[in-house]
Amino acid sequence: MSLEDQYDAWVRGLMGGKKYAATSKQAEEANDAVQQMQASLDALTAAQKRQSAAGSALDAVQKAGAATAESVRKMSSELTRSLHQDGLLGGTTAAPTAEPKNADKPVNTDFGGAADKIKAQVLGQDAFVTALVKAFRRPFVMGTAGDTGRARNLMLLCGPNGTGRHYALTCAVEELASRGILRSAAIERMDLSLYPGPAQEKLFLQDLYAALQSDAEVLAFDHYEGCAANYLNMLSTLAIEGTLSLSSRYVLQRGILVDVGTALAPGAIGELTAGGKYFVFFSNKDEAALADTFGARFVDALAGDVCRTQAFTPEALAAVAARELNWLAQRVRKQCGLALSMGADVRDLLAAQYGKTTGMQAMRDYCETAYRALAEYVLDAEEPPADGTPAVLTAADGKLLLSVNGGEPFDLLALLPQQYRGDVDAVEAELDEIVGLAEVKNYVRDIAKNVQAQQRRKAQGLKVAEVNMHMIFTGNPGTGKTTIARILAKYLKAIGALRGGQLVEVTRADLVGRYVGHTAPLTNTVIQSALGGVLFIDEAYSLYRGGEDSFGLEAIDTLVKGIEDNRGDLVVILAGYTKEMQLFLSANSGLASRFPNQIEFPDYTGEELYRITLSIAKSKGYNLDESCRDVLIQWYDEQQAADAATNGNGRMARNVLEKAILNQAKRLIADADADLALLLPGDFELD
Repeated sequence: MSLEDQYDAWVRGLMGGKKYAATSKQAEEANDAVQQMQASLDALTAAQKRQSAAGSALDAVQKAGAATAESVRKMSSELTRSLHQDGLLGGTTAAPTAEPKNADKPVNTDFGGAADKIKAQVLGQDAFVTALVKAFRRPFVMGTAGDTGRARNLMLLCGPNGTGRHYALTCAVEELASRGILRSAAIERMDLSLYPGPAQEKLFLQDLYAALQSDAEVLAFDHYEGCAANYLNMLSTLAIEGTLSLSSRYVLQRGILVDVGTALAPGAIGELTAGGKYFVFFSNKDEAALADTFGARFVDALAGDVCRTQAFTPEALAAVAARELNWLAQRVRKQCGLALSMGADVRDLLAAQYGKTTGMQAMRDYCETAYRALAEYVLDAEEPPADGTPAVLTAADGKLLLSVNGGEPFDLLALLPQQYRGDVDAVEAELDEIVGLAEVKNYVRDIAKNVQAQQRRKAQGLKVAEVNMHMIFTGNPGTGKTTIARILAKYLKAIGALRGGQLVEVTRADLVGRYVGHTAPLTNTVIQSALGGVLFIDEAYSLYRGGEDSFGLEAIDTLVKGIEDNRGDLVVILAGYTKEMQLFLSANSGLASRFPNQIEFPDYTGEELYRITLSIAKSKGYNLDESCRDVLIQWYDEQQAADAATNGNGRMARNVLEKAILNQAKRLIADADADLALLLPGDFELD
């Protein structure tokens, strides 16, 4: 029955009689319909109640969820704060900069007269000293001196080498510390050239962290030009913003930073802070060069505190020389008992030493040499001179003369022990023992003579012509290129042309990386290892395998830049076959100009190869019978005429000898009475 029929039956039942009265059947059906409708209504009511209850429950859940979220947020905030405090999140400083000694002592802000006192020590640089004191004073005037959340101030000390920049900074810090303006007279120094590539990152961070944690309030940075760009970016961020977020976390173990990566380590350090220290950068270049490296924003942060030294005037050098001689006289009186006096001639002789090596240091070195000579005089005397014995220094013909107690003047520096020349003689002897290569050996000696001549000019205060000693050795295999390179490194060290004298031998595999971005750091690392010595690149032509060899070209470009950046402290020798090396020089327009010394190593003659065979045999404890001479010379001449490049020159002589030694061993088994050291013509396998 449809809902309409049910409704009709139900109505008829309600109406009772008349024409609308329902039959019994209809009444029964109406009753059933009413019950069904009532059941439906009851079900609907129950559903509505359940929906209402569910809505209330949902509201309760939503309210509880909101309360829980707020609670979680509060707990998360507290947990995050705790993690920051424990150093378990990046960008935190678990170990703040240690409080300097006397931290509770009030800081003095009186700079009055400080510049004048420093000028009395730093002669001839008045404007520089004034600018330096101004740079130290700036944060006190600006009211930022007590802000340890950033660097106290940035400054650039620039000017020619040897003009007293480092000495002036030392004097300024000592003066300000004595006044209580600075709490410490210490200066933490970092040589940024020690961090040329990515391999030094941990060392850089360790040294920077140690400097920031020290008591020193002044951090001095030298040679930023030789530092990797990413480390300079770190310094710039730290200096400008006051904090440096680290890409990894570190823990301090026995004073050393240990990388813990992303591990949750208590006390981990995720950032460094400037700690209210002065950041001082040294350079012989001005702020324009600084902007090229650090960016204009960094130069702007200097706030004009660029302090420039000037070349010394003759009057200033005379004043400095007089001061150095005064210190020398005081030292000699105290240690040697001599009452030393001298005139303007000695002062001028000392002033003339300026710039012969490293600016002002040359004058101090000369005074130190004079003191050692005076000490030698006292040590050689049969009886020590009485305290106050008069001694007069004079200068004549560039020599320093000494007269003691009215005696005849004599050459003071002649008292010093003669410089040891055994190393030079040993290298000369080693060069003489090399067979052939007369022109090459003469060239090596000419280089040495030129270096020594320039050293003498420098000692006399004359202008020095820079000696370009970068070379290219070309020739066939086995012509002695590597041997000569090794001897040359020893020679240059022996005559004082190189401070280290080490020979670093590399090939393409040592310079070219395995993936993009690896070559330049790898090449720079090799260059750094050779500084002060000789870098020898064998088969250098293999660095250039055409214009599409981007890795090789990157190594060449890096090498050219390294040569330019380290002039005077590195000798580079490239070796390879003649034809291939000509092609190699076309890979970079700057290569040929940086290697003006190209030496061709000739092939050995048959006579020279025979002498090489004798030399190698002697070193192994063997002798050649005289009858071997003509046979070997003729055979060597034939081989060289046929194909000297393939035969290997000296290597061929070595190989021939080694086969002869093996053949002699077979002969000795058959003849027990034969000479064990003698090689016969039959021992040599000559086709």
